[in-house]
Amino acid sequence: MAAKLVLMVNGSPTTEYPLTKERMTIGRKPHNDIVIDNLAVSGEHAAIVTILHDSFLEDLDSTNGLEVNGARSKKHFLQNNDVIEIGKHKLKYLNDQVTQMTSAEFERTMVVRSSVNQPAQSAVKPVQPASMNVTQTQLSKLLDDEGQATGRYMAQAAPIPTPTMPASPHGGGTTQPVAAFVAPAKISTAGVSAAIQILSGANAGKELDLVKNLTTLGKPGVQVAVLTRRPHGFFITHVEGATFPLVNGQTLANQARQLNDHDVIELAGVKMEFYFKG
Repeated sequence: MAAKLVLMVNGSPTTEYPLTKERMTIGRKPHNDIVIDNLAVSGEHAAIVTILHDSFLEDLDSTNGLEVNGARSKKHFLQNNDVIEIGKHKLKYLNDQVTQMTSAEFERTMVVRSSVNQPAQSAVKPVQPASMNVTQTQLSKLLDDEGQATGRYMAQAAPIPTPTMPASPHGGGTTQPVAAFVAPAKISTAGVSAAIQILSGANAGKELDLVKNLTTLGKPGVQVAVLTRRPHGFFITHVEGATFPLVNGQTLANQARQLNDHDVIELAGVKMEFYFKG
């Protein structure tokens, strides 16, 4: 069966919410996918990102927080029969499908945020480069013995300029930002290899082979995204952060976006290129 949440009242199931979207929000305001009309619930309290058969729960800096199986949590890799508690409300997660990632892998690649609260950022505010230098020793921990991605990447990057169009030859004009979207080609990923090459920052030139079905990239607490290998292509999905990553200068939407060869991704202040290997 597809993954779903079941609202429990006095221990009995009342409402089922199939996790049919890649990102669903829980909160008090009516625009949420799962609405809980109670003052103990924040306007946007939590989000659940579902990729393939895996679901990730994140507290969206809510006022009262949430618990999973009785323990306070900011971020959690959901497993079958987990119980999410928001105020006095309980949501049971049901999923009997085989997952692509283990809980231990999730904890290793998706490091929890700092306990210091940071002000929310506007969705249109540019992400500032991460203020952390990554040494060669630290970088080696992010790659395996063959230089393949382990799932985490943190780096300091230079600011990325916004692409612009040249001024009109007829005069009148200031330059305008431009971001062209090219429809992804329909491909099969059977036997296809792909990689990410870092273009900016201290680790420019490093390559990360995408050998897993799920690879997490980003700076925890700033931006985190998941790159997914599917039968018909490679996709990027936003998982964590108040601002969304950019692909070729365009802000990523709530749902997954298929990647083209040589697409340029800007994530957590780092510019990187996705490409297919020959």
